[in-house]
Amino acid sequence: MRTLLVLLDKEFRQFFRNPFLPKMAVAFPMMVMLVIPWITTMDVRHVGVSVVDNDRSTASRRLVGKIGASDYFRLYGVTEHYGASLAALERGDVDVIVEIPDDFERSIAERSPRRVSITANGVNALKGSLGSQYMVQTVMGTLAELLAEEGVAPSPDLITVQNRYNPTLDYRAYMIPALMIMLLIMLCGFLPALNLVGEKERGTIEQINVTPVGRLTFTLAKLIPYWIIGLAVLTVAMSLAWLVYGLTPVGAVGAVYLAAALFIVTMSGLGVAIANRSDTMQQTMFVMFFFVMIFVLMSGLITPIASMPGWAQAITRLLPPHLFSLRHWLLLSSSSSSSSSSSSSSSVPSCQAFFAFSPPKKA
Repeated sequence: MRTLLVLLDKEFRQFFRNPFLPKMAVAFPMMVMLVIPWITTMDVRHVGVSVVDNDRSTASRRLVGKIGASDYFRLYGVTEHYGASLAALERGDVDVIVEIPDDFERSIAERSPRRVSITANGVNALKGSLGSQYMVQTVMGTLAELLAEEGVAPSPDLITVQNRYNPTLDYRAYMIPALMIMLLIMLCGFLPALNLVGEKERGTIEQINVTPVGRLTFTLAKLIPYWIIGLAVLTVAMSLAWLVYGLTPVGAVGAVYLAAALFIVTMSGLGVAIANRSDTMQQTMFVMFFFVMIFVLMSGLITPIASMPGWAQAITRLLPPHLFSLRHWLLLSSSSSSSSSSSSSSSVPSCQAFFAFSPPKKA
C-alpha cells in the first residue's frame, strides 16, 4: 500500500508539472461543453418558405402569419403564382413551398377543409424533411384553431406528437450527455495509454521492471490519477450542463457516478491493452482514434441505432457506451412522458442515455 501511495504521488507530481496536461484537463471540458453544443447542432432553423396564396382570405393570411412568426421559418414571400415559388425553390432561395388552395376559408366554414400542399426541396434531405415536418405541424395547429373557432370539435384524426426524453426538441439536450462520454473516453482512455507508452519510449518502464514494484501496483498507480481526473471533469461537465443549459440528471446522481466509474475503468483498461501492444505514441494514437471513431459512429449520436442494419445493432451492444447506458439503470422521470403536447420518438440513443437528462420545461 505504501508503494502504491508513493507511486501515486509521483504520478500526480508528473501530471501537474507537465506544462500542457493540467491546462488541457481544464480547458478541454469547458470548450466541449460551452462551444461545441452551440456550433454543432442537428436542429433545423430558418427554413426558407414561399407561400402560394390562392385564397387571399382572412384564414389564409392567418396561416401565413403563423408561418412568419415561427423561429423555424424564414418567410421568403407570398405570391399567387406557383411557378414563381417553384423558381425560387430551384434557385435555392427557399426550402419549402406552401400552397393554400382556393376556397380555403369557405371549406373551413363548411367543416371540410381542403388540403394544403407542401413541397420540400429534397437536395438537402435533412433540411427538406425536417422543414416539411415542422410545416405540417404548423398547418395542422392553425387548422385546428380555425375549426375550433367554427365550433367544430378537433378531429380525432389530428396528429398528437409527443417528444419523449426531449420535450423541447432541443438538440443540445440530446448531444451534451454524449459529449460527456466523449470527454471520459479521451481523458480516461487516451491519456493513460499515452502515459504508459511514454514510459516505454523514455525507457523508465525498464527501470521499474527491475524494482520490487509489482505489475498491478504499477498499473494502478498509472490509472488512478486519471480515474480521479475523469470523475472531477464529469462533475465540472454536469455543473456546466446545469448552469448553462438547465440540464439535470434524472434519477439518482450516485447512479450516474457509479456507471461513470465503471465506464472509466473499462476505457482505461482498453487504453492499457492498446498501450501494451504499442511501441510508440503514434501507434497508440492511431489505434485509439480508430476505437473512438467506432464509438462515435455506432453509439447512436449520429445515426439512430434502430436505423442500423441488424449486424451493426448487434455490434453496438458490445460497445462500452451501450453496455454502461444508464437507460438500464435509471427510470426516466414522468417529466419526459408528461402530457405536454408533443412526441416522437423512439429510443434514446445509447450514448445519450448514459445520462438520462431532464431538459428545462418551456413555459
